[in-house]
Amino acid sequence: MPPLRQTARIRLTAAAIPVGIAAAFAFQAPAASAAQGAAARGAATASVVAASFSRRPHSAARAAGYRRRHLSARLRAYRWARSQAGHPYVWGGIGPGYDCSGLVMMAYRHVGIHLPRTTAEMLASPLLVWVKHPQMGDLAFYGTGHVELFSRWGWTFGAHDYGSPVGLIHYGWGWKPTAYYRVR
Repeated sequence: MPPLRQTARIRLTAAAIPVGIAAAFAFQAPAASAAQGAAARGAATASVVAASFSRRPHSAARAAGYRRRHLSARLRAYRWARSQAGHPYVWGGIGPGYDCSGLVMMAYRHVGIHLPRTTAEMLASPLLVWVKHPQMGDLAFYGTGHVELFSRWGWTFGAHDYGSPVGLIHYGWGWKPTAYYRVR
């Protein structure tokens, strides 16, 4: 059964139990007070049913929404860059085709951080802080002429070179980042 339908069924069942209890008490009360009591209990039950359907979503869905809203800027930039996977490498491109620094600049621009346009300007930027242990979304520089987003050890994400689309790059011996920086 779909989770939304199951949640609605549980809430409806939980609301029906007080209605049944109210009906049992209504039959035991004297006739004069039963009409008044049933009306009051009916209004209370209606407000319980309305309140049960207006509650917040299930806690797992609420937690997922919280995580999406409260991701760090570097993770949100990395997610945006990943959404550009498959676009072509274009020298000097800032979209829909990208070069290495153009993709990094636009990824951080989409989360409200304005990095310089070129790799050399990025390295000189006061927004960058050198890190020894990079995390996903940090900047991985290959010398002074190439930058990508760090994914995990052995992998970066970026616009690598002519003829290869934007995507995940496996680095290794002979071609690996020389420095990692975090954006403040």
